[in-house]
Amino acid sequence: MTGALLLLAAPPHSAPVRHWNDYLGWSAGLVLVVLLVYWLMRQGWKWRSTLQSDLPPLPEPPEDPGPALRTGTGRYHGTTTAGEWLDRIVAHGLGARSLAELTLTPRGLLVRRPGSDDLWIPAEALVGARTDSGIAGKVVPSGLLVVTWLLGDRQLDSGFRADQPDQHPAWVAEIDRIAAAPAAARNTTEGTS
Repeated sequence: MTGALLLLAAPPHSAPVRHWNDYLGWSAGLVLVVLLVYWLMRQGWKWRSTLQSDLPPLPEPPEDPGPALRTGTGRYHGTTTAGEWLDRIVAHGLGARSLAELTLTPRGLLVRRPGSDDLWIPAEALVGARTDSGIAGKVVPSGLLVVTWLLGDRQLDSGFRADQPDQHPAWVAEIDRIAAAPAAARNTTEGTS
């Protein structure tokens, strides 16, 4: 009975008040901060592209790249200045990650990228290949295929992750073989195929 009397004697209270203006203000502020960060990132990407405008245009893929020595599918993870795995190259669409279909021929490496321009690396521009764990801010513990090549007088590294990464060493060996072959030997191989 005393418990009931205490309830009756309790002071009246109102339901909790929600301060919707505070919630809306904080939400709008958070959205503005996210938009500002996105805009700054986009401006940085454009600025990097402007700084790299001295790069010559990419070689046009040939109508017939030649007989395929190796083919594979996977992902293109980006291109950097050779030896500088964080110095991403964004000019000419080289900074956009995408799916990739790779075809290696005696004439070079053709990278078909849906939604982006195809990338053609002529055999005379190939410097070599290696497996590595990261490129352009992307680290893959099971490894990447990194192809080193020349665009004009600038040496670049392009990173790929094959759907079957156990094939990376075979790609490295084949690319290194083509890169080491003299131009006359490549032309002879191409003519006999």
